[in-house]
Amino acid sequence: MHKLRYRQVHLDFHTSPDISDIGAGFDKNEFQNALRTAHVDSITLFSKCHHGLSYHPTNVGRMHPGLKFDLLGAQMEACREIGVAAPVYVSAGLDQYAAFEHPEWRFVNSDGNCTGWSGKAVVPGFVCMCFNTDYLDYLCAQIEEAVRLFPDANGVFLDIIAERDCCCPACIRSMRDAGLNPEDPADRMIQSRKTLLTYYARATAAARCLNANMPVFHNSGNVSSGRRDILQYFSHLELESLPTGGWGYDHFPLSARYVELLGLDYLGMTGKFNSSWGEFGGLKHPNALRYECAAMLAFGAKCSVGDQAHPSAALDEGTYRVIGAAYSEVEASEPWCVGSRNAAEIGLVLNEGTGNSGPGAKEADTGASRVLLEEHMFFDALDADSDFSGYKLLILPDHVRTDDRLKRKIDEYIRVGGRVLLSGESGFGTDGGAFMFDVGAEIGNVSPFCPDYILPHADFRAGFVQTPMVMYSASRRVRIRDGFSFGDVFDPYFNRSFNHFCSHQHTPNRLSPSGFACACAKGSVAYIAHCVFSQYHAHGGVEYRKYAAAVIRRMLGGACMCEFSAFPSTARASLRRQDAERRLVLHLLYAEKSLRGGTPAAGTMGGARPAAVEVIEDLVPLQNVGVRLRTGAEVENVELVPGHVRIPFRYDDGALCFTVPSVECAQMVQIDLKE
Repeated sequence: MHKLRYRQVHLDFHTSPDISDIGAGFDKNEFQNALRTAHVDSITLFSKCHHGLSYHPTNVGRMHPGLKFDLLGAQMEACREIGVAAPVYVSAGLDQYAAFEHPEWRFVNSDGNCTGWSGKAVVPGFVCMCFNTDYLDYLCAQIEEAVRLFPDANGVFLDIIAERDCCCPACIRSMRDAGLNPEDPADRMIQSRKTLLTYYARATAAARCLNANMPVFHNSGNVSSGRRDILQYFSHLELESLPTGGWGYDHFPLSARYVELLGLDYLGMTGKFNSSWGEFGGLKHPNALRYECAAMLAFGAKCSVGDQAHPSAALDEGTYRVIGAAYSEVEASEPWCVGSRNAAEIGLVLNEGTGNSGPGAKEADTGASRVLLEEHMFFDALDADSDFSGYKLLILPDHVRTDDRLKRKIDEYIRVGGRVLLSGESGFGTDGGAFMFDVGAEIGNVSPFCPDYILPHADFRAGFVQTPMVMYSASRRVRIRDGFSFGDVFDPYFNRSFNHFCSHQHTPNRLSPSGFACACAKGSVAYIAHCVFSQYHAHGGVEYRKYAAAVIRRMLGGACMCEFSAFPSTARASLRRQDAERRLVLHLLYAEKSLRGGTPAAGTMGGARPAAVEVIEDLVPLQNVGVRLRTGAEVENVELVPGHVRIPFRYDDGALCFTVPSVECAQMVQIDLKE
């Protein structure tokens, strides 16, 4: 398995052909000093950018017309002299130069338009290429040329890889030859997947034409769960997740929780930008970068920070001081991260990972992840091929339909002592038919009322909830048979319509319960009648999270592996095992995030972003964070690291208890286990 370095920079260099004197500001000593200042140990450098221009002499493509020397060669030499690794970047899915030289290579959508990021031909922006044309030959020749010119490169990063619903002439011919119908979106996606797999095989082979072990990564902006078939073409994974660039701060933890189990080394990729890629002159607050890098370590990843060099190729001194503030802390923390693995008691079975990428699937997965993160519950994210053993509880959020194979896996998991929580449409067959698990209740049709209301029993609701709370998602009718009820559903007087409405939004609840339960359980299986995780994602009501969390805790036996006091829901916790050192490392993270700028509308790359972004500026320390942890083994020492400050600990009813005096941005706690 390819081993990544911990402190990387991804140096974008997408530079217009209309700019001259490219690389005029490059100075080897200044370049090296910037990397040293930033504690960087690896930097990804450009062979070819989205404009389709190369930054070294080329016999295949076109060298940037404003470049007079081998810039990539000079950068590689500078890195080699100071022991910094240097993977090479090649833009694959975008190539503006090739698109205009060979318009027949362009991606064409089903409307017949050659589209890209801009959507319109006369709007500035890159256009997409089709891998089912001769463009793939051209691209592979460029990849092979780059690795032959720079055989000591530490990897090849191939960018903008996606399954595209292409209707270019080449794809139409391929579909007809294969007996597929170009008018059918499903058939077009069959062709798209075939095209993509051909790309993976050929591009990977080109990258490894000299060295069969050359590290290769194909970037799609996200690692899709359930796509294990393509992992044979990857040496490692890079989780692109710029919190202020549209991903938000909850995207990376869920992605990391999934990829850790795939057997490949992985890194998190944020950016130095205040917004997203391609922002010149934008720089986020140093405290934000410190937090983001600490979060990568907490979730088992190496670190990468995206930068974009000025066309002069000089690195910005201020940027590398900011990166250095974060990377000096990463460097000091590395001994407590190497070889670690996540300690989880919950397995979150992703909708996407079980073949459901339809409406609501992403929201359910994200909502469930947020519940677990904010309640400080330790989990892994799973797909249908994951090993379910070792988890006390599986959660199937909202839309995980159950085929025969998944049903057999879950039945076996339950047989050996596992517990399962289902919600919404989860637990029904793939045909939407009968509910497939015994939860001590009859699970009926979808309620005719939406919204409706629930009043969970006192132990399963937030303390401030005393009356029925509105539920915006439709529920299944649950009539208790021999199971346990978590509370009651209250119907509204009527659904809101033109003829019947009340007040500004929805109709209030009837005073008497409907006779249906909001959730139920029998033995090892529980069911929540609403799509509660999607609803939490959509509405963010604390009462929804507390309700779901109370059901989860009940299914865990009453308490989680780790419980905290004086640790807010916006803080993050992660527990990792270092088996070789026989110790646990508890990561505690906290930074105040505020929504600033613009409006909540979606932004667009390439122009002013109207979207509001979460900003980290001030670091307010948490004081006296109480920790109650079930370690499963006797402990001989607890200390704060990397400062090696011992703190007292005690046992209470078999749980390890201690207090962390202060958490400012991030704090690791080393817990040494007795032999």
